Amino acid sequence: MRAVITGGAGFLGSHLCDHLLAHGWDVLCVDNLATGDARNVAHLQGHPHFEFLHHDITRPLALDGPVDYVLHLASPASPADYLKLPIETLEAGALGTRNSLLLARAHGARFLLASTSECYGDPEVTPQPETYWGHVNPIGPRSVYDEAKRFAEALTMAFHRVHGLDTRIARIFNTYGPRMRLNDGRVLPNFIHQALTGQPLTVYGDGQQTRSFCYVADLIEGLWRLMQADEHLPVNLGNPHEVTILEFARLVRELAGVDVPIVHRPLPEDDPRRRCPDISKARRLLGWEPRVALEDGLRQTLAFYRAQLAAAGPGPKIS
Repeated sequence: MRAVITGGAGFLGSHLCDHLLAHGWDVLCVDNLATGDARNVAHLQGHPHFEFLHHDITRPLALDGPVDYVLHLASPASPADYLKLPIETLEAGALGTRNSLLLARAHGARFLLASTSECYGDPEVTPQPETYWGHVNPIGPRSVYDEAKRFAEALTMAFHRVHGLDTRIARIFNTYGPRMRLNDGRVLPNFIHQALTGQPLTVYGDGQQTRSFCYVADLIEGLWRLMQADEHLPVNLGNPHEVTILEFARLVRELAGVDVPIVHRPLPEDDPRRRCPDISKARRLLGWEPRVALEDGLRQTLAFYRAQLAAAGPGPKIS
């Protein structure tokens, strides 16, 4: 099997490259490195079944040879990135998705869209099932990501209905683990970077807003099973264990073994108050649910970043 992974040098994309190569696939990693990092796939250079292509998927992509799967993960994914790159984020969701779909259609390949729980916006229903249409501000600062992914889902379904393309849609909830950028801007890398460098942990608002954190190995297994399932409508992939941000900050501080204060800052506009997936569909169709406990995943993630910081040595903080 040969897979094309757009955004393959990103956090999730690089782990997916690892997973498919471990199953004997040929992998073409496509990334413009706007938010991805070549270091995430540096260990794969020289692998006989791995190829890296520096390319912006908002431009058309034509490839020789067979393509069995197109996995579209390319997009800025953290608020810090998509607020800095709003137009590029919208283009990744629109043009990038279209070009990825056209590539899949040209080769008769199966297509998987990495969508997001952000499609639910600031939800009025908890936990969020796939049938919930969401509560999204279409013109707020976060809309560039939310609406890009909602459009990407609509375009994917249109290609399925009009052209008969074999498509999959994964709505991915908060995922964490090694290879997240420490300047990513999302809550987990922020807390880990602050804890490991002796800084106060920054909690926005009162910290009572919730998130549900899924370890990256569990998420990749969910994507793997969805790739092989017979389901075209969206499927939630995430951890249904819901924690408040304040509880999460205290847990990171405890596991990091540091005694730093927790400070509060104003809550960003349109920040979701609750985020928790209903994964009954994934359990039923895929036989999937997360296996890695939050404490265990955090210990592995902290160990990775301790090693990164130690390798960087004194001087400017690593990204």
